[in-house]
Amino acid sequence: MHIQKSFLFFVLIFLIAFSSCISNEKVTYLQNKSEDESLEEDKLLSYHIPEYRLQFNDIIDVKVLTAEDLVKNGFNTTDDSNSSMRNSMGQGGGDIYYMTGYTVDKDGTIRIPMAGQIKVQDMTLEEARLSIEDKLRDYVTSELYVRVKLGGIRYTAFGEFRKPGKYVVLQDRMTIFEAIANAGDMTVVAKRDEVMLIRQYPEGTKLHKIDLNDRSIIQSPYYFIQPNDQIYVEPMKVRELGTGENTAQTLAMVFSAITAVALIINLSN
Repeated sequence: MHIQKSFLFFVLIFLIAFSSCISNEKVTYLQNKSEDESLEEDKLLSYHIPEYRLQFNDIIDVKVLTAEDLVKNGFNTTDDSNSSMRNSMGQGGGDIYYMTGYTVDKDGTIRIPMAGQIKVQDMTLEEARLSIEDKLRDYVTSELYVRVKLGGIRYTAFGEFRKPGKYVVLQDRMTIFEAIANAGDMTVVAKRDEVMLIRQYPEGTKLHKIDLNDRSIIQSPYYFIQPNDQIYVEPMKVRELGTGENTAQTLAMVFSAITAVALIINLSN
């Protein structure tokens, strides 16, 4: 009778351990969960790129050149005066455009030399460029070249990431998978099917729950991240239970538990 109880106890441990293992389905990105033929491999997937509009606290890089500047310096519009500072700040993880760019204030404006306050909130980059160029024409008679770019994409990754933190990426467009890879990818126990995307809009903040295991994410408006996005990932229950992340770890823990129980039974006898 005592042997039967011990056997049942060991079987229960095995069942709990194996039921707590993390399956590949929970950690594999871009699965075709709906079995939609349009999402099969080698098919052209269309995606939605929302047109970003400038918001409070955005930083934009504005470059203004006249025809004389272009004749004198050619078409190389690189500003060498700030290159060393940008390189040093970029290597240190800082925001390289914080000191040199123009921040959208709470009134939705930026302050440009000579032109003064210019409203750019809720505008696209092209609309902001045209607005700045039109304002500057009141002070510059020659031909103008105005370039307006976002001062990089700022986002925050926290929760079950290998390298959580705040990041600045110097490019105009970035997918959520690029953002995740930049943060060292998610840990094994991360809930990839319940990722919380916190996105800012001109009227406020919205919370979006997305499933990265499903490849239909490519066709959603959340495939490309936007400036000031926050990505939060919570852990699976397996972390709370304290079981292994894979079969090898689980078996090691099970055998350790069996050894401990056997030792206790042996001592009690």
